[in-house]
Amino acid sequence: MLTLHTYFRSSATYRVRIALALKQLPWAPAHVHLIRGGGEQNTAVFRLLNPQGRVPLLVDGDSVLSQSLAIIEYLEETHPEPALLPPDAAGRARVRSIAQLIACDIQPLQNTSTTRYLKQELRCSDDQLRAWQIHWISTGLAALEQRLGNDAVSGRFTHGNSPGLADCCIVPQCYAARRFGVEPSAYPRIAAIEQACLALKAFQVAAPEMQADAE
Repeated sequence: MLTLHTYFRSSATYRVRIALALKQLPWAPAHVHLIRGGGEQNTAVFRLLNPQGRVPLLVDGDSVLSQSLAIIEYLEETHPEPALLPPDAAGRARVRSIAQLIACDIQPLQNTSTTRYLKQELRCSDDQLRAWQIHWISTGLAALEQRLGNDAVSGRFTHGNSPGLADCCIVPQCYAARRFGVEPSAYPRIAAIEQACLALKAFQVAAPEMQADAE
């Protein structure tokens, strides 16, 4: 069985949980608390698995895989149905670019390691941290909203009328945006996609509040 090193509130791990649920793949959780005791991701045991000290981490037999998008693409290649990427090259590139807009440009600027450095090393106040998070999340979501609105291939979901890789990223980002004071309802296209996703069981069972380690 697949083992996923996970933290209930991690946006990156949330993406992988959605992909696993969409593909109906059984998996066992290995909980890694990112806050308690300075972060369990920093223990020597976990660093042997992932020297970067990040979740998600997927273990499949002898394969130990890090980085959420790489993990999801691995699942796509090893379990191709239902497909999370379109059949055409242009469609796949579009979906990947939207996923990377979130996973590479928005989420890293809000995550725990970034904000911890800003607070501990650069002595930013709580108000300054909040302003930082709101600025980068709002800027990213505004660009995403414009991108989705300009593309005729957007359907009920990010790309057409079935959920895929980009939707696995959009829903966790909306969840995180609310935590940091940005309301996704200000972006109508993003909000509509999120609602379409949340109506599906796969997204419901992957939600942070549904995880065994939820607080």
